Parts: sequence; C-alpha cells; structure tokens
Amino acid sequence: MAAASGDAGLGVAIPVELRRERRMVCVEYPGMVRDVSKMLTTLGGEEGVSRIYTDPSKRLELYFRPKDPYCHPVCANRFSTSSLLLRIRRKTKRQKGALGPEAQPEVTLDMEILGIVSTIYKFQGMSDFQYLAIHTEAGSGHTSMYDKVLMLKPEKEAFFHQELPLYIPPPIFSRLDTPVDYFYRPETQHREGYNNPPISGENLIGLSRARRPHNAIFVNFEEDEVPVQPLEAAVQTWRRICTNPLDRKVEEELRALFNIRPIWSRNAVKANISVHPDKLKVLLPFMAYYMITGPWRSLWVRYGYDPRKNPDAKIYQVLDFRIRCGMKYGYIPSDMPVKAKRSTYNYSLPITIKKMPSQLVTMHDLKQGLGPSGTAGIRKSTSNKYKLKDSVYIFREGALPPYRQMFYQLCDLNVDELQKIIHRNDGAEESCTERDGWCLPKTSDSLRNAMSLMIRQTIRSKRPALFSSPAKADGGKEQLTYESGEDEEEEEEDFKPSDGSENEMEMEMLDYV
Repeated sequence: MAAASGDAGLGVAIPVELRRERRMVCVEYPGMVRDVSKMLTTLGGEEGVSRIYTDPSKRLELYFRPKDPYCHPVCANRFSTSSLLLRIRRKTKRQKGALGPEAQPEVTLDMEILGIVSTIYKFQGMSDFQYLAIHTEAGSGHTSMYDKVLMLKPEKEAFFHQELPLYIPPPIFSRLDTPVDYFYRPETQHREGYNNPPISGENLIGLSRARRPHNAIFVNFEEDEVPVQPLEAAVQTWRRICTNPLDRKVEEELRALFNIRPIWSRNAVKANISVHPDKLKVLLPFMAYYMITGPWRSLWVRYGYDPRKNPDAKIYQVLDFRIRCGMKYGYIPSDMPVKAKRSTYNYSLPITIKKMPSQLVTMHDLKQGLGPSGTAGIRKSTSNKYKLKDSVYIFREGALPPYRQMFYQLCDLNVDELQKIIHRNDGAEESCTERDGWCLPKTSDSLRNAMSLMIRQTIRSKRPALFSSPAKADGGKEQLTYESGEDEEEEEEDFKPSDGSENEMEMEMLDYV
C-alpha cells in the first residue's frame, strides 16, 4: 500500500508491496462487462475456465449464447506474460474555507498490487459462422425449432415421431478462425499442340498432372475368367523401379509368399516382408490381381489362380470383423481399450492447438550418402523398417485386435474353436457363393459371434470394472453361441454382395486408380 500526493513531482518513487503468492490469469474479454456472473457464464463458468487453464493445448471458448447448444464459440489464444494487476484509488479532499478558482482540492492516490499475471488469453480470431435452429417457409416467415429439436424434459413417444424439417448442422463450419492469404497458382502455359491427359477431366479440381497409374487388374466375383499374367505396363513399371539388389530381394520374397499361399492381404504382406509402401504399390500388381467383390474381396490373388474353382481356397476367404460395443455388451465406445483407427478428435479444430514435434536427426540420416562405410549400417537398420506386427492380420485368443475393424483371412484365425467352424463342411463343398464362398451359410456370422465373445472375455480380464454384474462375468468358452440370439437377428441387415467393405478396401483401390 502506498499513498502519493497529487502535486508530487515526476520521478518520485512510490514504495509498494509485491504479493508474489497471488498469481492470476487475465482474459481480454471482447465486450463491455456489466455483469460479471453473466460474463463468466459465457466462458463456461469458473470451473470451465479452470479446466481450460490446466490444459495448455486448449483454447478458451466464449459462447455469446451460452444457453443455445448450436452456438459456435469464439476462441482465445493463450500467452505467457509478466504483468501486475493494480488497484488504484483516487481520493479527493476539498479544503475548507477556500473559495474561488484558487481553491485546489487535495488529491491522494492509493495503489495496491493485487497479484502477478503470468497467463493471458486474447481473442484474436473471428467467430465461426452461426446457424440458428429456425425454419423458413415461403410466405410464412421464420419458425423457431428449438422446442422441437431440444428435449429439455422427459417426453412421450409422440415427441420423437413428430414431422420436422431436416436440421443437422455441422459441429463447426470453418476450421480456421484467422484470415489467411490464398496464393492462387497461375494457369499453366503449355506448348502449342498439347492435350490434357485423358485421366484428368475438366470437372476435376486441383490436378496439376495426371495420376500415376499402377496398372493393377481388378476382378469381380461374377467374371468368368481370371488374368494369368500382369499387364505389360505393370511389368515395365516394376522393372524401371527395381534398381538395386534390395528390390530384387523383395521381389523374390514376395514370389515365395505367393508360392506358399496364393492369396494375401496387403497387411499380411507388409507383416512378412519389409518393403517401402510406394514400391509395394508397384510390386503387388506385378505379382497378383485384386478381387473387389465376393468372399475374397480386398485380397491379392496370384495370377492364374481362381479361388472360385478350388474348394481349398476356403481358408483364404476374408472376414470383415468389427468389435461390437454398446450397453448390452457391457461397455461403450469410450470405455473400449481398442481405439478407433480414425477419429474426429484427430482433426485440427479451432478449440485446440497442435504443435509440430521437433525433428530429431538420427545417425541413419547422417550416414546416408557417406559411401561404403555407411552402407552396412543402412541395410541393417532398414531390414525391418517397414515391417508391421503380425497382429495386423492374425487373430489370437486372449489378445485384442489393434483396430476396431479388422480384415482377417480364415486361415489366420489361430483359435481351434474358430477353425472347427470353418472346416465343418470339409470334403462336402458343393458350390461357391458370393456371400459365403465355399463355407456353409452363416459361417461368417458364427465366427463373428465367437470372436466377439472372446474379445469380451479379454476386455473383462483387462478392465473388470466395466462389467458390474457378477452374473455376466461367469461365462466360459462353452458360451460361444451367446450372442447369436434374437437380438442379433433383428439387427442384421440385408446382404449386399457388391458393396464390399467401405473404408480399407476403397482406400486401397484408390491407390491403383
């Protein structure tokens, strides 16, 4: 605390008491604050501000309409600072008996340091676009839909069956809240007589060159014959890329794999040989063709081998398995130990800050280009550089899959109970169907039910707290048909043989378009 007279000259030192134990956070609020409680509500309250403050990667969110769940926030950036919060009181004391303009009041300034500000939040960006829950009809004005789309209290069944206009706004409209300069590239000037590549149509945006085709051959289940040799372009492309002994070694290793078994998935190949992904894209069409429908969809088949004519190919069929989650299985997606391969939380959103990790220079980088002395070290370090773990294509009892959706070949299900289901009709295969292949009908459903129960038992052993009911925890291996009851029959969708599996297969096909 200090006091200074109003007529004190410049340069007069004022002693103050610095309270170092009181550290504060400053928020530069983009508005005139008249009610502190309402202002804190727009920031999520004291609890919300404290939660954001404990996580340096989060940005402080301000909702101008805190009661509106469709309100998009304005985000503040976090900065470090070295500031003081001062409280200054100006006291004026009038002199008694003094009249006229010469009567000057005595002014006293009281100054107190309330604390040290080490963190400050500044709102430097723009607000996201706002979309209100309002329906507009021609000639009838605007109609609010908040009371129809928001359930504020328990409602009867009629509330969920009422006719409403479609209202599904996105969580955010813009992933950037600061304006950036978009540097347009000038139009490419070609020589006279140049024609655009046939792959690049006028309706495609952003193509500066034609895609490099990898010359893969796609085969549908309905086709009569299978290719017996690769395209000449695929041969020429691989011969052009195969420039060193390591590439020729990889070619021999892949040829040996297809001699051992004629059908492989790309993940299974990557788990058995170490090859750069870009070179594998060129090498696979050189060795095999790609099935896009049927029981061998998303798999690579050796040239000349037709699994539809050979019952022994039953063990190479694909099983699209997805880990089941929900309350009736004892856990919800957020409690599942297996995380999703792709998640919306991985996207760059305005409410988070992603810092690029520092790039470390390794000895491998330093040895590159140093001649014969560094060659042996490079070969040794890269022998298994691109190799995946075998869990990406092999299913074992007691181990959780690495992803929630997996594509297994039947021969890679290393569980005796599952193999018994697969081989129930050995020697009695009559026809190959698009859904079940050489297996008995509903074989895939039986395998999924058995695998789901095994995974549930594994999750129960790893996280027993998720299963609160002791009666459900006593199930054993004899209950392999536990989840094959009426509930599953009700949830089963109609089979669409031409659809295949969406994500992994389509992404792999895009590499060869």
